[in-house]
Amino acid sequence: MARKGDHIKRVALVFSGGPAPAANAVISAAAMSFLEDDREVIGFFHGYSNLQDYHPVTHRLLPDEHYRIFQAKDLSGLRNSRGIVIGTARANPGKGIDKPADLDDPAKTQRLRNVYNALVDLDVDALISIGGDDTLKTANFLYEYQKRLPKGGRRVQVVHLPKTIDNDYKGIDFTFGFFTAVDVMAKELQNLRADAMSTGSYFVVETMGRKAGWLSYGVAIAGEATLVVGVEDVDGALAIKGKDGQVHLSLDALVDRIVDVINAREKRGKHYGTVVLAEGLAEMLPEEQIKDLPRDEHGHLSLGRMDLGKLVAMLVARRYEERTKRKKKVTGLQLGYESRCAPPHAFDVMLGSQLGIGAYRGLVEENLDGHLVSVEGQLDLRYVPFSDLVNPTTLKTEVRLIKTGSDYHRLARFLEERTDKIVEWAPGRRQEG
Repeated sequence: MARKGDHIKRVALVFSGGPAPAANAVISAAAMSFLEDDREVIGFFHGYSNLQDYHPVTHRLLPDEHYRIFQAKDLSGLRNSRGIVIGTARANPGKGIDKPADLDDPAKTQRLRNVYNALVDLDVDALISIGGDDTLKTANFLYEYQKRLPKGGRRVQVVHLPKTIDNDYKGIDFTFGFFTAVDVMAKELQNLRADAMSTGSYFVVETMGRKAGWLSYGVAIAGEATLVVGVEDVDGALAIKGKDGQVHLSLDALVDRIVDVINAREKRGKHYGTVVLAEGLAEMLPEEQIKDLPRDEHGHLSLGRMDLGKLVAMLVARRYEERTKRKKKVTGLQLGYESRCAPPHAFDVMLGSQLGIGAYRGLVEENLDGHLVSVEGQLDLRYVPFSDLVNPTTLKTEVRLIKTGSDYHRLARFLEERTDKIVEWAPGRRQEG
């Protein structure tokens, strides 16, 4: 019986952006789905790095050098393995495209055109894009670019699989790799908490989470942090209006809040603690404090180089001494890179596998184009049009923030230390928290 997507004979996979646990579960499940249905699958090495520079004469794409042709034997035991079997990179073929009119500009779409030409010349019928919100933007650019091709021109169908350990994706409840990353960093935080208890000190831990606080909140909840601050918490005393008219983070207020918590805990006999900060707080600092910092291919600050945790720890130690005339050891550090290629959590393997199979079902059974593969409930597949996820005017994706007052937000707030919480300790009672 003919199916909607029987014209799809050769499929390509591209993984872009930072690594995430269970990446290989996604890739292997997607590849196996097509191979078992007698279709060809190729995987491009290192994201769009070679695709965006493709030229039929000067930069041809060759098997085993620029891409691999998957065989069934390549997929055995891959599902639970670390890393990304086809590699990744942050190459951005949509750089410079900021509005719909730019898609009609031959100069601005040169690299998109190279990607399209490479796919067509390699006889690819559909592209499975795997990556974060910037990679979703690229997938949408390619989808929209093809709408502008002459009538009757060859089309390469595009579906996108959401990937980010930050879990800030609109269109899906949880992204693969999130639970692994939370688990790895929460265990690290518990080690630091034990260290802090033993030494009567504090750790200020910066976790990944550029645009939303899902990861920092998860690490704080599971790792029993004293305090967590995400980008969603920049309001009230923590917020200041910058010269650009935008809301920015007051570093002074953040330092004061942490010192307030330290002092409140000391009054209860607790001289240790851990504080979790989302790395995205650095991007909310006033422009004059971050204007000279390096940026990546997508224009984002290189947050790893700024090291917000160490900066805040130094300022907290200084402010504490100014206010109490005593010294307190406060150590800042970053957590994140060690979690990106950790052995995947079982749930992430199941979620990633379902998304990979969902790519096959979306393309072959539903004949979809320009859709995000998603799951809900008990890993039930659903498909979300790019048009529901990308702003038609700015061509940007929408970040899913933690809603203030939501149950997830309230959970973190309930479990952390509050300066207004009065606890009376009975003699001999064990003091924890």
